[in-house]
Amino acid sequence: MPRIKVELPERFIYHDQLPVRTEHVNRAGHVDNAQMVVLISNAREAFFVDLGYTHIEVEGVGTVITDAAFQYVSEAFEGETLVFRFAANDFNKYGGDIVCQVSERESGREVARAKLGFVFFDYTTRKVAPIPPRFLERLAAA
Repeated sequence: MPRIKVELPERFIYHDQLPVRTEHVNRAGHVDNAQMVVLISNAREAFFVDLGYTHIEVEGVGTVITDAAFQYVSEAFEGETLVFRFAANDFNKYGGDIVCQVSERESGREVARAKLGFVFFDYTTRKVAPIPPRFLERLAAA
C-alpha cells in the first residue's frame, strides 16, 4: 500500500493553538498517534465555533466525519505548543474535506497533516443532508 500523502491547500482560513500535555504523550516520549487525532478533533471543533457553529449544529443540521487520513511528519513533545491550520475544500452536494496542518509554534517544524471527509447530517431523520448555503457563505468570508 502506498504511503498516505495529504496535500495542503494554498490558503488556510483558521488557526488554533493547543499545548501538548502529559496525557498526550506515550511511553516513547512523544505525542501518541491516537492523541494527535484527539488534538486535531478538538481544534476542528474550535474551527466550527469560530464560524459560529458546533459540529452538531450547523444551520439546523450537524456534521459527521466519514473518513480520515493522517500523515505524521515529526515528533511532538510535552511542553510544546502546536498550531493547527484549517481549510475546507473539495465540496459536493452533502459535504467536503477539512484539511489540517499541524506544526510546532516556536520552530515552525511540521508535525502532522490530516484530511477529514465530512457530510452534513440531520440528526432528527438520521440521514445525510445537503450543505447549508449559509455555511459555504461563512467559509468564503473567513
